[in-house]
Amino acid sequence: MDVSPNAIPDVVVRRLPIYARSLAYLAEEGVRSVSSQELGERIGVTAAQIRKDLSYFGEFGKQGIGYNVEYLLGHIRRILGLNEAWPVVLVGAGHLGRAIARYEGFRSRGIDIVGVFDADPTKIGMELGKLRVQPNTDLPAMIRQQHIRLAIVAVPAHLAQEVVDGLVENGVQGILNYAPVVVQVPEGVWVRHIDPVALLHSMTYYLAREEERAHTG
Repeated sequence: MDVSPNAIPDVVVRRLPIYARSLAYLAEEGVRSVSSQELGERIGVTAAQIRKDLSYFGEFGKQGIGYNVEYLLGHIRRILGLNEAWPVVLVGAGHLGRAIARYEGFRSRGIDIVGVFDADPTKIGMELGKLRVQPNTDLPAMIRQQHIRLAIVAVPAHLAQEVVDGLVENGVQGILNYAPVVVQVPEGVWVRHIDPVALLHSMTYYLAREEERAHTG
């Protein structure tokens, strides 16, 4: 069942990798069938929400029987384009960039970091596992030669927009941005922002409310 990407709510697309990861764990455990209720309990989503999300892409389960784990996992992986490895460039070889470059979990999940780039001359030539940090000036050539459409940005906030503009100009269409700033991109380019500090602050809100109640109670 082919569906236009724009017809699927973004929140549904964001949940698909979580479903895939949970199904992969079930498969590793030897579980062959799972109900929407059981799957929902694992990931904190209601059974009704799971059924609604999957209905955008077809019918995958049978009432009273549940989902075949391997079958559903295969379909979700196909929907997410994980039948192939995706080459990715990483821009930024600071502490965070080096940690990202060395993370082994990407390759096993269909993401292959093929190049690391930085504008700092002191970082050029640094070896990060099998990769060597290259100057940003070499970035456009690699994007074109390897038809790269995905990039990870791990640079200081004041450099992020300039880096993103250069990536988009050279054909990158998907960007995972670790810089603590919201970057602007044209229509047809997808960005996900990861700001650990902002995420922590979203939790300190609840902790602060708990402390207020404790003091006033």
